[in-house]
Amino acid sequence: MLLSLIILYIITLTYLSIVERFRNYVSVITIQGWILLGIALLRLHSLDWIELGFIVTETLIFKAIIVPAILQRVIKKTKINRVRTSGTSQFNSLMLSITVLIISTIITYYVADSSVHMVFFGVALYALLSGLILIVLRSRIFAHMIGFLIIENGVFLFSMAIGVEMPILINSAILLDILMSVLMLGMFMTKVDKQIHTDDSDNLTHVKD
Repeated sequence: MLLSLIILYIITLTYLSIVERFRNYVSVITIQGWILLGIALLRLHSLDWIELGFIVTETLIFKAIIVPAILQRVIKKTKINRVRTSGTSQFNSLMLSITVLIISTIITYYVADSSVHMVFFGVALYALLSGLILIVLRSRIFAHMIGFLIIENGVFLFSMAIGVEMPILINSAILLDILMSVLMLGMFMTKVDKQIHTDDSDNLTHVKD
């Protein structure tokens, strides 16, 4: 079951490379939230029930419910629709994503350590690089926000790699979840994308107080 969830998570990361509509981005983020909830339940079942309950609750509330709801509200409020790429086709993006997956697998193989769950390590590395690629290749501010969320999910998976022995790292990832949610809410409340969503992120340099 755990392996099936990990494979499904990898598929969502690969699918992100060819997504063209922001609503599909939100759907993927929502699915990933539920996947991570399942992974946390299966991976951390040996933790104290209080710690496990806190982690599961946080994952459910923030990753699977609150964050997707905020993203949907941003889309509705700003009426943004499609992703604007920087001259990179869907095929090229897909090939780049697959290449990054292969690179992540190779790196994981060479840094193998008995104290670390290498499957989680490899998937987490793939998530970090996928989020970075999304930020680099996409020019819309909303896409950058999605990229940072993907990176944050990667950090959460890194904590899963050694979380059974070091639950404090999981709590640190949880705090990062909360911080990211607050930052997203702040961006929505200040309506940044409503003011500049028709332009590229480069136009941020022209925004004045």
